[in-house]
Amino acid sequence: MTDEDFLRRAIALSAEAAATPGCEPFGAVVVRDGVIVGEGFNRSRAKADPTSHGETEAMRDACARLGTLELAGCTVFTSCEPCALCVAAMQITGIGRVVYAAALADSARVLAAVPADRRRKGDVAALRREAGLPIGQGRIPARQALVAEAVTVLEGWAKAPG
Repeated sequence: MTDEDFLRRAIALSAEAAATPGCEPFGAVVVRDGVIVGEGFNRSRAKADPTSHGETEAMRDACARLGTLELAGCTVFTSCEPCALCVAAMQITGIGRVVYAAALADSARVLAAVPADRRRKGDVAALRREAGLPIGQGRIPARQALVAEAVTVLEGWAKAPG
């Protein structure tokens, strides 16, 4: 199969999502060695889960099927350019490559016509700019406290066998 074949499957999943109540039109597949190992589409509203994007759902499916948190050597094919949350998840899992259809500018243009009650708040471009900043330097105020207590838990876990 070609990149376009896998991308067409991601777009088909986005169409399925568009026809499914509580879902939004974003779909993705994870491919390893020419085989789809994970599929998903945006179920944020249906699950009341703001992280349930097409890409994260496809990565969850791939991790579950493969029995690992490591997706090195895999490619994500997605109907729309991934947001910062999805890119971060891809980096955490070791995804090696992304192929996408619609750009963020395309989705922003089209979705701007959707009534406010049907779309989520947020500026994806701003999220991208702020995602790499230390907490507290973006739009979300932050305060650090109880460092020693939290570090004690971390140290205990790090020292524990397996």
